[in-house]
Amino acid sequence: MTALSLTDVVADYGDLRVLGPLSLDVVRGQTVALVGKSGAGKSTLLSLMYQQWRPLGAALMPQDLGLVPALSVFHNVYMGGLKRHSTTHNLLSLLRPFKRDIEQIRPVLKTLDIDHKCWTAAGELSGGQRQRVAAARVIHQKGEVLLADEPASALDGPMAERVLAALTDAYPTSVLAMHDVELALHFADRVVGIADGGIALDEPRDRLQASDLLTLY
Repeated sequence: MTALSLTDVVADYGDLRVLGPLSLDVVRGQTVALVGKSGAGKSTLLSLMYQQWRPLGAALMPQDLGLVPALSVFHNVYMGGLKRHSTTHNLLSLLRPFKRDIEQIRPVLKTLDIDHKCWTAAGELSGGQRQRVAAARVIHQKGEVLLADEPASALDGPMAERVLAALTDAYPTSVLAMHDVELALHFADRVVGIADGGIALDEPRDRLQASDLLTLY
């Protein structure tokens, strides 16, 4: 399979180097978990991946979610597919959503158990509900590669598993920054540990136990 590659990437904040030089290949069809403590560089690495792989079909679910609080859940999810419609269609949808668009989006919301909030403004939702809306949006967006930054951090165990299953089912290739090592081992084919801006661990899931990952925290 063709791999997605980063080669000797670096990221600096002023005079401070926060990531790299770092090289990483992601095989298409693989789900990769990025693990490590807060500030290790996982979000920065996802951002660099998105910059380089966006033309190849990468979609990003950012940690800040990027929802529009004044818009309904439906319209926030609809925004994931803006590029598939004309400007006129998108503007009309703001006023009165088309039936076919509703029929496409409602099943995604049902999968994530958030369909009962379809017409509620995103700003009125809890943190976990907003995270599910962001997940629905990126599922509706579609693409070849999912880059998700802590996509289930605000969710409890069963709902976190439900959301991660939906995300990884929707995208053939995924890179997920995660803090929950048990979830990382459950959903990923491969685990990459980030520490001090570099790769401290890179192993297939079946060679790892949770205790192997806890040393990164």
